[in-house]
Amino acid sequence: MIVILIGYMASGKSTLGKNLAKKLNYEFLDLDDYIEKKENSVVSDIFKQKGEIHFRKLETLYLKKLLASQNNLVLSLGGGTPCYSNNMETILNADHAKSIYLKASIPTLIARLKNEKSTRPLIAHIETDELLAEFIGKHLFERSLFYSAANTTISTDNKSADVIVEELVLELF
Repeated sequence: MIVILIGYMASGKSTLGKNLAKKLNYEFLDLDDYIEKKENSVVSDIFKQKGEIHFRKLETLYLKKLLASQNNLVLSLGGGTPCYSNNMETILNADHAKSIYLKASIPTLIARLKNEKSTRPLIAHIETDELLAEFIGKHLFERSLFYSAANTTISTDNKSADVIVEELVLELF
């Protein structure tokens, strides 16, 4: 089975994905890290040198490649991955995959993101919590149709990683 974690940045996809993979004895992959390894370039450089459209094509290519494998895998997607190139439809049509939307509220996302803005190019320029809330709210509105199409939604607000991983395991089996 391939467990696919989707959600906004800072929703916990990588952290929870690693913990879940360890608990299930599955391999863990972050799609962005996988792309960087395959392309021998960091995502920000791919964006700068070849543009977002090229990056989104790579994302789709490698997502399909990973979905074609029969490995037991926990796969963390980038926040935008489900929203482009019919990727969500591809995920939902993969019979050995289960998608889970890790849903975090705007206040939770602000609390997690405000101290790591410098490492997040998408939000590095945003100066206040109010502007960050507006930016996140707009993005979540645009992406909610894709995120909510996941097989399952689990809220990550006010829960420890261990509690969420237990919820994920119960949902999967």
